[in-house]
Amino acid sequence: MNREEILKQFSKTEDKLFIAKILDKIKFVRTKNQIQVTDFLDTYQQSMVEKLMSYFLEQQGMLYGGYEEAERKILFLYPTKLQTIFQQDKNQNVVIKETIKILSITLPPELYGKYTHRDYLSGIMKLGIKREKIGDIVVNETGAEILVHVDMISYLLTHLKDLTRFQKAEIKENEIADLKITPVQKEEQVILIPQQRLDVIVSEILHLSRSKANEIISQERVFINHELKMKNATNVKQGDILTIRGKGRFEIGEVISQTAKGKIRLQIWKYV
Repeated sequence: MNREEILKQFSKTEDKLFIAKILDKIKFVRTKNQIQVTDFLDTYQQSMVEKLMSYFLEQQGMLYGGYEEAERKILFLYPTKLQTIFQQDKNQNVVIKETIKILSITLPPELYGKYTHRDYLSGIMKLGIKREKIGDIVVNETGAEILVHVDMISYLLTHLKDLTRFQKAEIKENEIADLKITPVQKEEQVILIPQQRLDVIVSEILHLSRSKANEIISQERVFINHELKMKNATNVKQGDILTIRGKGRFEIGEVISQTAKGKIRLQIWKYV
C-alpha cells in the first residue's frame, strides 16, 4: 500500500496530517537506518499509529510513556538491526532514557495534598510548553512526578519556579527508573440504560436529563479516547475512556446484566 492509499484510510484532515508526519519518520528510519521518535501521543493518536503500523509489519516500532500503564506515550521507530536494544528492560534502554525524563516536584509541607493534576498541567502550559511535550503527570501526597520530553527538561527546570505556586517547591530531574507510581484511584458506579449511546451514558453518569446531556455534547465538551464526539448516537463500548470537560473522566466497564425489559446494567469507573 503506497502513501496515498494509506492516507485515504484516515478521513479527517488533521488525522491525515498526523499520519503523514509518521510516514515521513518511517521513511527516514528506512533510508538512514536511524531511530526516530515522536512527541507524546494521546490515546486517539496511538490508535491511529497502531492502525498505520498494521500496514508496515516489517517496520519495528514501540509505544512507551515511561511506565507500562502510561496513558500518553511516545512512538519509537527503529531499524530491525536495533531490535534487541528495544527488547531489553525499558528503564535501562539508553534511547528511552535519553528521550523521556522525570521532572520531580516536591512541595513544601504546608501544600502537601493541595495540588491536583490540573494545577500542575496548567502551570506548565502557562510557560508556553506544548501539551505534546508532556507525558503523564503522576500526582502523589508530597508533589508530582511529570514525564517530560528531553527537549523541555532544561527549560522547565529553569523556569518552573517563576510560577508562584512552585516558588517554594524542590524541583529536580530524575530518570524513569526512579519513577514511583501511585495506583490510579477509581470509583465504581452502575448505570441502567436502554442502549449504549453517548447521550444516554452522559445523561446517566451526570444525573442529567437527555436534553441537558445533548447540550453538553453540542458544546464540544465530550471526548472518547481523546477524540471529540459531536454525534449523540455515537456507540460507546467497553474500555473506552470518556472525558467530559469540567465533569471528569470515566472508563466504560462491562455489561453486568440485562433486565427482563432489555435494559442494560453497565459498569462505569470514575477517575478520582
